Amino acid sequence: MRPEAFTGQSAGQVIRVGQGEVAYHAFVPTPLPPALVLDPELILTLSDADRALGELAGLGRAIANPSLLVRPFMRQEAVLSSRIEGTQADLADLYGYEAGQLLLPGVRQHKQVSDVREVFNYVQAMEYGLERLETLPLSLRLVREVHARLMTGVRGDTATPGEFRRSQNWIGPPGCLLAQASYVPPPVPEMTDALTAFEKYLHERDAYPPLVRLAYIHYQFEAIHPFIDGNGRVGRLLVPLLMVSWGLLPHPLLYLSVYFERSREAYYRLLMAVSTHGDWRAWIAFFLHGVADQARDAVARAKRLQDLQAGWRDTLQKERASTLVLRLADALFERPILTIPVVAEVLGTSYPSAKAAVAKLEAIGALRQVPAEGAAKTYAATGILDIVTGGEEPGDASSIKEIGQKL
Repeated sequence: MRPEAFTGQSAGQVIRVGQGEVAYHAFVPTPLPPALVLDPELILTLSDADRALGELAGLGRAIANPSLLVRPFMRQEAVLSSRIEGTQADLADLYGYEAGQLLLPGVRQHKQVSDVREVFNYVQAMEYGLERLETLPLSLRLVREVHARLMTGVRGDTATPGEFRRSQNWIGPPGCLLAQASYVPPPVPEMTDALTAFEKYLHERDAYPPLVRLAYIHYQFEAIHPFIDGNGRVGRLLVPLLMVSWGLLPHPLLYLSVYFERSREAYYRLLMAVSTHGDWRAWIAFFLHGVADQARDAVARAKRLQDLQAGWRDTLQKERASTLVLRLADALFERPILTIPVVAEVLGTSYPSAKAAVAKLEAIGALRQVPAEGAAKTYAATGILDIVTGGEEPGDASSIKEIGQKL
């Protein structure tokens, strides 16, 4: 890390660690909040983000069955957040894994099961965090517990899942040594102090609006980098968890990974600019634009999912379909890839009844059979998956849409 890159306006302090040839420099962020003046342009950006988030919150409160939106959105976020870290799994793989039919064959038939497990762990970590918020405020304890669920049984599970690091870590090109790192977070003693201040800020109230505080918190967590591995994913998980905890959203409906991935270079550059130049304004504006963009995108997708559900129900009711079939049509929004044994389990019915319900939904185009590496026939609600992915996986030849086209 180059200490000369950090200016007098830096959002922290560069310290020298060690002596002689093994010495290195690390960055210790200043406790939150920073001094920031919300100028008129930034206030307008904040207002736009608040308005878009408010519309999404209203939709979330009005919908009769929140899982219609929560489960698909959460799983797509798990895919995209994990992809930033280098995994190669997609939404079809995740749903196939959950249906016990890993992997759905497309073009990439040699995909590592470990990648899909990482994505699955992300979903479990998010669901666990939401459940724990009912009895435990967002805290360092909860952060550690979420990290444990995220990292157990996958790459990095030797890096003490659920425990803050006890050694120095760093960020840089693959295989680089500490001396060649592009960023070195605080050493363990300074990290411990920084985490104490971080937790204190989570529970404090200040004069800054909640979305600005979220931008502060996301940066600070990334700057502290308290785990050996999994920091990026935990940092992104904190955003929806805090939105729910603070009452900004009734359910975890907004995620920023697709925005961060789409603007990856700007994302990392602006985070680093806070560290080196104290450029909080540019980072906050970027973050707020992401909230506005993704909130509007979530509203649009939610409405399309609602329209799809209403269309299926209308068709099935006209054909006097059974209650069992209607229940399965609704259940597809939670599990859009399934097998007949899974359907029987979900509906609590016999195999023949489950098979008949699947056949009915296949007849109206809600389900279609897709090839899979399991013994049981696998069916996919391609309409749901196309809406959720929404073109966010360009060039991905194993997307459900293209799998369907190959049949």
